[in-house]
Amino acid sequence: MSATTETRTFTVALIGNPNTGKSTLFTGLVGVRQHVGNYPGVTVEKKTGRMQFGGRQFELIDLPGLYSLAPRSRDEMVAVDLLLGRRRDEPPVDAVLCIVDAGNLQRNLYLVSQVLELGLPTVLAVNMLDVAEDHGIGIDLKKLEQRLGIPVAPVQANRRIGLGRLRAALAKAMDKGERKGAGEKTPLPKPFAAEVALLEAELAAPAAADYARPLPRWLVQRLLLDVNGYLQRTLLQEGEEYWAPRLEAARARLTAAGCPVPETETFARYDWAHNLLEGVLTEPGRYKVTVTDRIDRVLTHSVWGMLVFAVVMLVVFQSVFVGARPAMLGIQAAMAWAGNWLELQMAEGALRSLLVGGVLGGVGAVLAFLPQILVLFAFLAVLEDCGYMARSAYLMDRIMVRVGLSGKSFIPLLSSFACAVPGIMATRVIENERDRLTTILVAPLLTCSARLPIYALLIAALIPSQSYLGGLLNLQGLTLAALYLLGIVAAVVCATVFKRTILRGQTPPFVMELPSYKWPSPRTVLFRMAERGWVFVRCAGTLILAVSILVWAALYYPHDPQATHQQQQRDSFLGQAGRVIEPAVRPLGWDWRIGCAVLASLPAREIVVATLGVMYHLDDETGAGSPAASADVPWREKLRGITWDDSHRPVFNIPVALSIMVFFALCAQCAATLAVIRRETNSWRWPAFTFGYMTILAYFGAMATYQVGMWISSWGAA
Repeated sequence: MSATTETRTFTVALIGNPNTGKSTLFTGLVGVRQHVGNYPGVTVEKKTGRMQFGGRQFELIDLPGLYSLAPRSRDEMVAVDLLLGRRRDEPPVDAVLCIVDAGNLQRNLYLVSQVLELGLPTVLAVNMLDVAEDHGIGIDLKKLEQRLGIPVAPVQANRRIGLGRLRAALAKAMDKGERKGAGEKTPLPKPFAAEVALLEAELAAPAAADYARPLPRWLVQRLLLDVNGYLQRTLLQEGEEYWAPRLEAARARLTAAGCPVPETETFARYDWAHNLLEGVLTEPGRYKVTVTDRIDRVLTHSVWGMLVFAVVMLVVFQSVFVGARPAMLGIQAAMAWAGNWLELQMAEGALRSLLVGGVLGGVGAVLAFLPQILVLFAFLAVLEDCGYMARSAYLMDRIMVRVGLSGKSFIPLLSSFACAVPGIMATRVIENERDRLTTILVAPLLTCSARLPIYALLIAALIPSQSYLGGLLNLQGLTLAALYLLGIVAAVVCATVFKRTILRGQTPPFVMELPSYKWPSPRTVLFRMAERGWVFVRCAGTLILAVSILVWAALYYPHDPQATHQQQQRDSFLGQAGRVIEPAVRPLGWDWRIGCAVLASLPAREIVVATLGVMYHLDDETGAGSPAASADVPWREKLRGITWDDSHRPVFNIPVALSIMVFFALCAQCAATLAVIRRETNSWRWPAFTFGYMTILAYFGAMATYQVGMWISSWGAA
């Protein structure tokens, strides 16, 4: 073997249906040598990893789970372009590794038949043979390999069984290395092949030069099958009006010949799979009832399934709060200790203030989210790997479809009650681009834990503690519940509006294969948890740290050592900005200091509590204005005693408190959320849109709350 061959890196695309164990197999093959990013210009996630075997180096690309290579979105188009070598930012694919579920072999072979038409060296990994055997299914792998003409390797990805044999099969495919003409071997009927050849010739003709470039035969075939017009708009672009009638005429001729499109492809590929498996697949005359079947009788039941689902989600929801709390408190304590240590080691001045208030404050704000993200994604990984996540999406589909979304939007939205950041990251399970984007846009409206310090402070200080129904209900508790309900209602209304306007489109049918239950792989769970945590720290963390430093600078400069604390705050850049916006926030019942706190809370909502403490000197007796002190008497007394600069009228009352809470219930005051939206959409347009629409919604919601509250107060006083 030459040195050139030994040092070359072979690119292998890993493809398969959802729930076939593809991601588990990918992790088993490449281990820690993997990284996650986005393809340039699109939202599809790019997961790559490296492995070595037989003196060769392989780079594996884990493509999104697909049922077919018929692209209907940009994300699916990326997978097709990658397989065809049409992406300039990626090296051409040298081989394809297809993974199939042994228990659903005929259905999975539909995708395999499309991959084989590409003409690339292909290896088939047959996964979950143990589950198939439990169902009484037998597969003659040697005969399957002979009929397909490609290497076939049995694996159990979750137990890392058969990975060595699979690596050897990939090396064998590289030894052959030939590329056949794409589209030459196809199960589609001869009339179809004739129409493809005719269109291929027309595309290459000089007369078509102004309308389209010559395309690979495989893409011409897909154009003919593309009755929805997505490929036609993507590939032919300005020449669509030229090619549309020609494609329709070709489809009409096929229909007349008894080969209607697209039904022809479905029947032809399943017939091919059926004939291929004759004598290869042995199925029991009557499938025995398995453990999965017994469990699903309960978990997919319309009543019992919903009850179990509610319990599971309650455990997850509480674990994100309770399980992450010790680590969060530990991080906060570490940041506080580091800040105190720096204050003792350094002389008072701008540098010390920057390190303590800016850098450590920003780092603490970032890392405080991390335990929640790790706990949440650990639970999501466990639920997904064991097979329950598919059941929960199935149960919620009938509810979500009324809003214009599908069942896959439910889990990300539920996750957003803990933190919108992991909730938005969890939308990657949604294939439909419009549904995914709608879910991302409304996820920040759901009440996250960052809002709780604000609610706790203002409710404890200004909402009367009145009890009803013999103490079963409390006004303060009802206020908190109403704020959560406000976020839910706002998310439902906005999702409905978006799906009927800017993201208009029919909700696609929700098709999901329910996999067999299995024990989750600890290795896979740990990898996914660590992967998401690192992505958050690297991407969202850098932005929130930078914004925290900017907020510190805005409060510190211009600095006058002789000025009082109050005067320093008034004359700082942030104070000046607060006084500039005071006319705009007065209709909300706010003075310039509340305006400053709102401006300072742009990096993270919880910053408003500490900022209010600084602006109103609330931390003199309670210790740094921490959220934990929100129930202390000095906070309540001081808030009620604060007056406007130009009068003795109190700044804080019940309508003002409700106005502030409604504003923070609806606003997008979270740099981490906006940063993650930027990363997930690969554009600043959508985070800007999110910030804009939520700020407008929050402003008018807060103004209506204050004005109506003051009217009710004046009416009650009269």
